[in-house]
Amino acid sequence: MLSVLIETHNDEEGLARTLAALVVGVVEGAVREVIVCDRGSADQTHRVAEHAGCHFLPEGGIAAGIREAKGEWLLLLEPGARLDGNWIEAVLDHVAHSTRPARFVRSKNSRQPFFARVLYGRRPLRDGLVITKRQALSLARGEGSAAAIARAAAARRLAAGIVVAPPRRR
Repeated sequence: MLSVLIETHNDEEGLARTLAALVVGVVEGAVREVIVCDRGSADQTHRVAEHAGCHFLPEGGIAAGIREAKGEWLLLLEPGARLDGNWIEAVLDHVAHSTRPARFVRSKNSRQPFFARVLYGRRPLRDGLVITKRQALSLARGEGSAAAIARAAAARRLAAGIVVAPPRRR
């Protein structure tokens, strides 16, 4: 049903956390495939993806992942983000009754201190994004990033939480 896309760059630890949280979605049949779109990692990101059974794209970015996705609906996540327990029901209900993009609600465990928000800025994909493949292709515009797609998508909120990935140092 869903194709999960995760854009990475030297994110082996964060990717492992996110993939572990998606196992329940695979078991329940909600996740059809996971595509890891890499942007030139020098760490072991590719090994984490391959060991987990993901489709790893070493180049082409998120646009290539969107084109290769088999699902009509996509779930875009940052490496390190983890979806809360009831996410499957919320996403399946959303895709059955809507065509609009949607984001998750930040979990109480995801509250960042004020200075962390100032130092690391706003990350458009930190709340994840559920979007149709067609909409994502139109927003990707060539070699766009997952963050650019999330920034451009006007989305509603799902009744499911996300534990936001910790901020990366610039």
